[in-house]
Amino acid sequence: MAELPPIISDWFARKGWAPREHQLALLDSWQAGASALLIAPTGAGKTLAGFLPTLVDLADGKFEGLHTLYISPLKALAVDVQRNLNAPILEMNLPIKAETRTGDTPASKRARQRTKPPHVLLTTPEQLCLLISHPQAELLFGSLKRIVLDELHALVTSKRGELLSLALARIARLAPDLQITALSATVARPDLLRDWIAQPVAPRPTHLLTTSGGAPPVLEILQTEQRLPWAGHSANYAHHELYDVIKQHKTTLLFVNTRSQAEMLFQGLWAVNDDLLPIALHHGSLSVEQRRKVETAMVAGTLKAVVCTSTLDLGIDWGDVDLVVQVGAPKGSSRMLQRIGRANHRLDEPSKAMLVPSNRFEVLECEAALEAVAENQQDSEDPVIGGYDVLAQHVLGMACAAPFSPDELFEEIRRAWPYRELPRGQFDRVVEFVATGGYALQAYERYARLKKTEDGRWRIANPQIAQQYRLNIGTIVEEPMVRVRLIRGRAPRKGQAERPVGAGGRVLGEMEEYFFGTLLVGDTFMFGGEIVAFEGMRDNEAYVSRAQATNPKIPSYMGGKFPLSTYLAERVRRIMDDPNSWSALPDQVSDWLRLQQSASVLPGRETLLVETFPRGTHNFMVCYPFEGRLAHQTLGMLLTRRLERARARPLGFVASEYALGIWGLGDLSALIRTGRLSLDELFSEDMLGDDLEDWLDESALMKRTFRNCAIIAGLIERRHPGKEKTGRQITMSSDLIYDVLYQHEPDHILIQATRRDAARGLLDIGRLGDMLRRIRSHIVHQPLQRISPLAVPIMLDIGREPIYGEARESAMADAADELMREALGQS
Repeated sequence: MAELPPIISDWFARKGWAPREHQLALLDSWQAGASALLIAPTGAGKTLAGFLPTLVDLADGKFEGLHTLYISPLKALAVDVQRNLNAPILEMNLPIKAETRTGDTPASKRARQRTKPPHVLLTTPEQLCLLISHPQAELLFGSLKRIVLDELHALVTSKRGELLSLALARIARLAPDLQITALSATVARPDLLRDWIAQPVAPRPTHLLTTSGGAPPVLEILQTEQRLPWAGHSANYAHHELYDVIKQHKTTLLFVNTRSQAEMLFQGLWAVNDDLLPIALHHGSLSVEQRRKVETAMVAGTLKAVVCTSTLDLGIDWGDVDLVVQVGAPKGSSRMLQRIGRANHRLDEPSKAMLVPSNRFEVLECEAALEAVAENQQDSEDPVIGGYDVLAQHVLGMACAAPFSPDELFEEIRRAWPYRELPRGQFDRVVEFVATGGYALQAYERYARLKKTEDGRWRIANPQIAQQYRLNIGTIVEEPMVRVRLIRGRAPRKGQAERPVGAGGRVLGEMEEYFFGTLLVGDTFMFGGEIVAFEGMRDNEAYVSRAQATNPKIPSYMGGKFPLSTYLAERVRRIMDDPNSWSALPDQVSDWLRLQQSASVLPGRETLLVETFPRGTHNFMVCYPFEGRLAHQTLGMLLTRRLERARARPLGFVASEYALGIWGLGDLSALIRTGRLSLDELFSEDMLGDDLEDWLDESALMKRTFRNCAIIAGLIERRHPGKEKTGRQITMSSDLIYDVLYQHEPDHILIQATRRDAARGLLDIGRLGDMLRRIRSHIVHQPLQRISPLAVPIMLDIGREPIYGEARESAMADAADELMREALGQS
């Protein structure tokens, strides 16, 4: 094992600590000239391990320039790590300067960092891409020795990871002595992540370092006396019990899966907060100032509870958090382990967590997650292959830095793991697209962004291209957002004198533009933990005022929903298939499964149960793939097309995480019984061929996906100096371009990128294909005379009217009771 310099070993001794084995192993790996991936549980001191080689190398004060680059997936995490890093630097009086560089860093400081950098720079993937797009990049990174990638698993599965991999490939060329250290806690396939960081610095060796877990977490499902809902995601039934749990702990983090759930839970807890406990709200749509206030209060230990989304998932040390509550099913065991780690944040003490299912199917998922966490089973996603829209953005950025040789840039790009198998022909097409827009758009001067020099290099057409690139960098494309401004009194009406922007109140945060299209002036909704009334809009701002209302609307955000992981889905099917395991379930749920067993059959672990039954004037088909909402929605779209061809006269479908229901006028039971409709043919894999292509050709989904790809590739700009496009302007521009490309150049680079994104993200084609292969010749058809107990939750979603507040819960409960009486033949 490597030895520490006396100044550092003495610091450990004064603290009463000893460096952990994995921390010294990482230092040893660094001194041997290797890169490394360290996988260790939360609280194991990964951050200190990541920076220990830097502290050792800089302790003598002789190094000048940028030594270590720390990349974080979150701005807040970079700021928190800088605070935790500066503490030992100051305590040891080390001659080391560490700074952050995020979107919140003042422009003057960011400019200075490019020419006079600190020894350690803590930043994000987007800021890193900005840095390498400047002509000074070679000077800045020439001295770089180390890159530390924190929470690597959170980056490599997204387009941010694709862009980061390209930036690493560039830096590896600028800094020949570079070694990469990656840190992660929840990884299903460590070898893939090791390969990911090894690719840009090959042939340098890359070590895989792991450490065993500390104390196992204490995890339980909320035991409730209340009636568990059949469907829905609000968990309103648990508010009083959750409040009692909060009172029994120092600080509780309550995670939910969407921002709208966060708003509902926060309001529900405040409604029962008789002791006026300090309970806060934290999600990505709130203003930066509001989030920082909450984070500061958490560090200070002045909050009793925080309702939050994935904004607090990652490794920030939140002081006295002693309980994590997951409201709603976690959707994945790795995500649950990540969130559990927010409690205690110490390796030798168990983290404590509680699961609160929102409905009866989620009880099964929570039980599956409980088993997976107990076995320390991971289900994190694998790294993804690189997309052409991200590559186009990177190519333009490299041209902003300096004119590039296509041959040299191609070889460099192939050193990024997601692009290691990129064909030269596709690379040339991407460069041509960046230069001219491609065959169908090359006649338009606005798309001519690169010019060829006499020596065959590509340069930017004019300096404004670089300015536009830096304003629009990044791969996170949210739905078009509108600032929400709280005003005093009422907003200006048509014909009245306009009030200056900014007058009257503070910005509460941002919301997706489409939501305001559903509102009338005076409508109330919940935002930032307050009830506000919509007063009007101007440009990209919505004016709201404080209001009193009993049933405010809950904003429904497009982003932030997680799919049920394949791993947990398999475990849910296993639980349903094994009555011996039902004793661990609440009586309400095990009784429900027994009723299903007697009235119909239960889904098997490797089979697909398809139930058909009449109800009213319609006939229904309900199947239970347990493959997640995205795959089920795609399956529903494709099945209804096939049922139309079979003259089964389908009218519609509805999909949940667990089941799919289709209704129509045709007698589906009779069609199957007489052989006019074959379930094996209906659920055949070939539906992912022509049926999928025909549906995509007709679908608005492709245009929506194309818009995101066009923004990332730089074809459509969100921001201009001093001005931002509205969502409507962006959509109109992208729809027109899509129509032109689809008609004249259907294999355009961006059309290819769009199809990839649709298949992988919005349609979940890969998972659906795996399911269709799994159930081939294993479909169980159960014709029934009436609805089955298991079909009750999905039937509640059919034809549901948008009711808000407590009335919605009451209406759903009444409808569920009626359906269950019907299923049991009691109505």
